[in-house]
Amino acid sequence: MSYPHFTVAYWCVLIAALLPIVCAVIAKWGMFGKSRSEGGFDNDNPRAWLARQTDWRARANAAQANSFEALPFFIGAVIIAHQLGAYQTRLDILAFVYVVLRVIFIMLYVANLASLRSLVWALALVMNVAILFAGYR
Repeated sequence: MSYPHFTVAYWCVLIAALLPIVCAVIAKWGMFGKSRSEGGFDNDNPRAWLARQTDWRARANAAQANSFEALPFFIGAVIIAHQLGAYQTRLDILAFVYVVLRVIFIMLYVANLASLRSLVWALALVMNVAILFAGYR
């Protein structure tokens, strides 16, 4: 009997899906123990609190939004590549590189290295297109 298994590319989908949560944690880092009057995180109105943030916290929140925006295309590309019978090792490598690029993108976003961040974003997009066409024959 054969059991299906998670490919590396599917594990990468899980990691990519968790990246926006990592960004949110970064944006809120160090603010959980402070009172609201001291600018601490407001769990009653988290979106408004995040919207008032500046500097690296605001950039981490923007990286969160961008991570959510990039996620559907990545998920779709991985699923389509699997359905088209893409060479698994190639697909796994492309998905892994995509996730690594997205992690680098988040780090560059928070660090305010805009030009380099945009370059890494573009490379991740190219990886995603490559994933989409990995099974094309």
